[in-house]
Amino acid sequence: MKKEVYITDYNCVTPLGFTADSNWNAVLAGKSGVALHKIIENQDAFYASMIDSEKLDKEFSENFDSQEFTRLEKMLLLSLKPLIEKHTITEETAFILSTTKGNISLLKNQTELPEGAYLSKLAQKIADFFGFKTKPIVVSNACVSGVMAIAVAKNMIQAGKYKDAFVIAGDEISEFVISGFNSFQAIGTEPCKPYDKNRNGINIGEAAAAVYITSEASENEKFRFKVLGDSAINDANHISGPSRTGDGLYGSIKNAMTEANVSAEQIDFISAHGTATLYNDEMEAIAFNRMELQNTPLNSMKGFYGHCLGASGLLESIISMESALHNTLIPTKNFEEMGVSQPLNVIKENQSATIKYILKTASGFGGCNAAIVLEKIKDIL
Repeated sequence: MKKEVYITDYNCVTPLGFTADSNWNAVLAGKSGVALHKIIENQDAFYASMIDSEKLDKEFSENFDSQEFTRLEKMLLLSLKPLIEKHTITEETAFILSTTKGNISLLKNQTELPEGAYLSKLAQKIADFFGFKTKPIVVSNACVSGVMAIAVAKNMIQAGKYKDAFVIAGDEISEFVISGFNSFQAIGTEPCKPYDKNRNGINIGEAAAAVYITSEASENEKFRFKVLGDSAINDANHISGPSRTGDGLYGSIKNAMTEANVSAEQIDFISAHGTATLYNDEMEAIAFNRMELQNTPLNSMKGFYGHCLGASGLLESIISMESALHNTLIPTKNFEEMGVSQPLNVIKENQSATIKYILKTASGFGGCNAAIVLEKIKDIL
């Protein structure tokens, strides 16, 4: 019999707040971090969700003595610190970092590759700071990284490699990232509108998030979510374009739900990827319909946070768990009129609901897709 694996703690650092509680209250009130920002010299401002650097530095100074860290490292350290203070690191504790770009800002105006730009070095720096005893694990698989990091922790714990794990995720906005997505003509000219008829692209976001995962959840934990099932499938459709038939996402959802032993009728809520690009949202709609999930309440958090790359899956999982704990479904911000060919039950306003089973999905460049199923075991309310 497989070990049961639980998420029992989490935190996040975003433009909407530096704690999970402040983020939940912000999205509940309909606040968005997306705004116009001047990111590239001699170019127009872009809609993006950016953390205020002054607020970040102030918060960091109040929590840490040393300032010898990059902006992204400060975000990651702040997200993880509250969890470290409550849970013990042992010889059997894993440390997993999810990121797509890492310290990408270190590359600006450099002729040689700085050591800190290597993802392994970034992970080791954070791990050493907090005193982890095991070798860090890096999960970097485009925009499914955050969801996959949860799955990696679950599977390694179930395989007996570790007893518990701290999973952190983070990515920051940079000229490089904005220029890259702009070259694909994927960036929207307004706040993004996932699944909407008038959507025209993504908003890039930045965030850090952290969760604590364990096989030995105690009764005095504030809350518990069991990680019931997971799957990741690459449909190898295109370097940046999603499969038109949703094969990879469909397979990922099917496998995760099969492992979880949960039917489509039992899923109470879907936290979807929903980037607000023409092809991604259409592909998701097809995949959800193939799984007969078209009537399940669904949202995308991109209208609140933008697309936070390697942090998005972990951050959105946290907000999903907050939804379940507060028995409240959050809408897909900016959604007005259905813009995909298949029916979806896109949430339009805050609504009360009993949420036990959550499906979280993600898709990304290179044809990668991932899904996890979470079950609420213990409610704080």
